[in-house]
Amino acid sequence: MGWITALLASGPARKALGLLLAATTIALFLLNLRRAGERAGRLAERLETTEKAHDIQRQMLDAASRRPADRDALVERLRDGQF
Repeated sequence: MGWITALLASGPARKALGLLLAATTIALFLLNLRRAGERAGRLAERLETTEKAHDIQRQMLDAASRRPADRDALVERLRDGQF
């Protein structure tokens, strides 16, 4: 334990330790930024997929609202050529 305090008491070792700590801090910060970017990308992709699904569902509901009420209405639409 005495050699650690003796090592830290010297100027160059203290400077090297400070630089090592600074480099480690920067590396961890960059890794955290990368993870945050990946997470944001996944969330954006999920949002895009959800929007597409909602758009398709809206189209299906719109088509269902225009469907004929019964067979007679379907026959009339077919005769009129609107289908």
